[in-house]
Amino acid sequence: MKFPTLQAKLERYEELEKQLQDPEVLTNNAKLVEIQREYGGLAKVALEVRAFNTREEDIEVAREMLEEETDPDAKAYAQKELDQLCEEHEKHTKELEDLVVAGDSITRGGLIMEIRAGAGGDEAALFASELFQMYQHYVEAQKGWKTEVLDMSATELGGIKEVTFSISGEGAYHRLQFESGGHRVQRVPETETQGRVHTSAATVAVLPEASEVEVEIKPDDIRLDTFHASGPGGQKVNKTESAVRITHLPTGTVVQCQDEKSQHKNKAKAMRVLRSRVLEQMQQKAAEERADQRRTLIGSGDRSQRIRTYNFPQGRVTDHRINLSLYKLDQIMQGALDELIDALLQFDREERLLGDSANKN
Repeated sequence: MKFPTLQAKLERYEELEKQLQDPEVLTNNAKLVEIQREYGGLAKVALEVRAFNTREEDIEVAREMLEEETDPDAKAYAQKELDQLCEEHEKHTKELEDLVVAGDSITRGGLIMEIRAGAGGDEAALFASELFQMYQHYVEAQKGWKTEVLDMSATELGGIKEVTFSISGEGAYHRLQFESGGHRVQRVPETETQGRVHTSAATVAVLPEASEVEVEIKPDDIRLDTFHASGPGGQKVNKTESAVRITHLPTGTVVQCQDEKSQHKNKAKAMRVLRSRVLEQMQQKAAEERADQRRTLIGSGDRSQRIRTYNFPQGRVTDHRINLSLYKLDQIMQGALDELIDALLQFDREERLLGDSANKN
């Protein structure tokens, strides 16, 4: 069987197709939404694989007809039809090879991104805010995807200590998966009177958005604490204990959310982030156990790894993982990230293909 991992996705898709006709599922709204989400996420790959399998069957039938045909004109027509099917099949095979190389990221739509100010005080917080705006411009203006702030901690000067937000849209995770790591800025802060260039940093984490089907978190596995939400300078945002902090006891993962005035909404948002963090831990553990399926060099996801420098005096952005420098800092900060992202995805593809070739040899 060709492309076993993709064939498995088709089998799962067809299994979900049957579940969507089950009266028990249709009357359980929460379950229905989860299945529809997974079903929709698999559709792109599953339908491609289904078409691939159908074409393989068509080729087999065409070959049989060609062998059985005795009339020269009919034989020539059958040969032409077979050649066309084989040409389409070859092109389709390459497309499926690309899907295999892309891995699970191609079937994931949404993600959760976390941006935190690092070393550099107020300047780092301002840079974190600019990174947030950069991704918002890219997601909403360039791609037509959607963002939703799940939690934000701002500073009095307009910076951001940390922000957690979701991004939803087809292909969002695939394109943004390599943004995880340390982002460094070099520039002269507005408060600098001597004109000296300062260096500060922020970290970005990209988490695959996990469904309840993928990551089941039992009520007994969490501890829920509530507290008063506060804003810059410690001022009270509201007088009720609407902010929530959830601790996942098996892993020690802690998530808090205070963006909404409703405790119920904050808990729902915090659970989304928690599931995604737990899924990321599961994926990293699985990658460590299967050395041959480790994430590639540019996809280590290590928060401490410095991946990119934004040099304002030179108008340059450098991605250190692929040694790429673009003198388009203004456009990039306005969300023009495609050239950078395309280069990262191409590098990753080539690296994976080299890995596959080495494993076969």
